[in-house]
Amino acid sequence: MFDIKLIRDNPDLFDAGLARRGMSAQSSTILELDAKRREIVAATQDAQGRRNAASKQIGAAKGKGDHETADTLMAEVAELKAKIQAGEEEERQLDRALHDMLAVIPNLPLADVPDGADEAANVVLHTIGEPRQYNFEAKEHFDVGEGLGLMDFETAAKLSGSRFVILKRHLARLERAIGNYMLDLHTTEFGYQEMSPPLLVRDDAMFGTNQLPKFAEDAFRTENGFWLIPTAEVPLTNTVREAILSEEELPLRMTAYTACFRSEAGSAGRDTRGMIRQHQFSKVELVSITTPDQSAAEHERMLSCAEEVLKRLDLPFRTMVLSTGDMGFGAQKTYDIEVWLPGQKAYREISSCSSCGDFQARRMNARYRPKDEKGTRFVNTLNGSGLAVGRTLVAVLENYQQADGSVAIPRVLQPYLGGLEVISADG
Repeated sequence: MFDIKLIRDNPDLFDAGLARRGMSAQSSTILELDAKRREIVAATQDAQGRRNAASKQIGAAKGKGDHETADTLMAEVAELKAKIQAGEEEERQLDRALHDMLAVIPNLPLADVPDGADEAANVVLHTIGEPRQYNFEAKEHFDVGEGLGLMDFETAAKLSGSRFVILKRHLARLERAIGNYMLDLHTTEFGYQEMSPPLLVRDDAMFGTNQLPKFAEDAFRTENGFWLIPTAEVPLTNTVREAILSEEELPLRMTAYTACFRSEAGSAGRDTRGMIRQHQFSKVELVSITTPDQSAAEHERMLSCAEEVLKRLDLPFRTMVLSTGDMGFGAQKTYDIEVWLPGQKAYREISSCSSCGDFQARRMNARYRPKDEKGTRFVNTLNGSGLAVGRTLVAVLENYQQADGSVAIPRVLQPYLGGLEVISADG
């Protein structure tokens, strides 16, 4: 969401930012609506001032016995009252129209974000680790999991349809181990506070983190009006909704391991097999609430925390800076971490870490009080996956697969599995 004053003061800069997003200029339309709204506000305020003055004159006229003047003034007051009510209603309608117009405009990219129409313009920041060499043909994760007899898509489809899976025994435990390991790392070493948030949220929460109104079709809504969270970013970020924090409280760092739900609208035909793109998946989310001057450093810190999970799991990955055309709606800058999958012979996204500036804070009215200042400012929000648990399981299965179909367990996960070192079909 944007400050209308910023658009008034810098319309060319605003339109230039949208142009980098591949959008046409919007400032003239916005400012025309804003000018009309301000005109109505001014006229209504003038009418209110005149009504107040006329009301006082009525008393004075009656005190003098000038009933004719009093009657004339009373008629004027009645007329002004109707005018004020009409003006207030028109102001509400224009406020809503302006709000709705601004609500579907994406955040503006930072100056150092690469320009481009899509993912082809993304830039490799760095590559960590070398892909393993195998003396056999590496399988994709679903072949590994089904070969172990521990990954069941067929039964899941009977229960729920496509894009669901049932994990059994050691794979179910391995998925839980991955999530618990990530939580422990982020809370004990990186200073994130563990949260257990609701999985169902209201419209306001989805609006605050910009899932609504533009991306309603990507989420699941219950019949009684709740939304299943597409990511724990929604409830975690909204914990500061309509709050005024002290500067001393910032940065706030929160993490949660939750189920997430996405309709995958528009993904027909993509990743139809396996666990890469599912309606229900688990993820460890990272959220930071900062002051504007902390935001850039916090973004780098969050990225390093997410990357550290892959380093300790000894999984090769690369980090990308997303282009203006591939960046999410609410982001002003995004890093994607892509893990190497030998079965697919490709890097695939496992985390996105985004800085949103005050874009979400304005939608949530989340502010802080700077030291030695009377007023308040909007906080900055950041979010990232630390990591997607299901995709990390995919990466472990593909990178740690062995010639006999078994899967070695990464050393850091073995304590979470009672010391288990290998998952095999007969184990």
